[in-house]
Amino acid sequence: MRSEEAREAGEVLLRRLRRLVTRAETVKGGDRKQLLALIDDVEATRRGLLEQRGEVEDEIRQATVRTNAIGAYLRNAQSGRGKRHN
Repeated sequence: MRSEEAREAGEVLLRRLRRLVTRAETVKGGDRKQLLALIDDVEATRRGLLEQRGEVEDEIRQATVRTNAIGAYLRNAQSGRGKRHN
């Protein structure tokens, strides 16, 4: 399961993205330095979000495997109830 730190990191990235969108709305087209800095910040945030997405996908895969294993265990346990061992 995702740790609290991972969740917080995801939230930080989303807040940063919102701030960048707000900043992008105020940047003037002729301010090359500000535009380059903004592009760099957006790319860094994008990479962070992609990394978080990969971690979430891994957790979903693990949860699916666990769910399938639990289902198989339960089916096996239920099928064994009908048999008597003498």
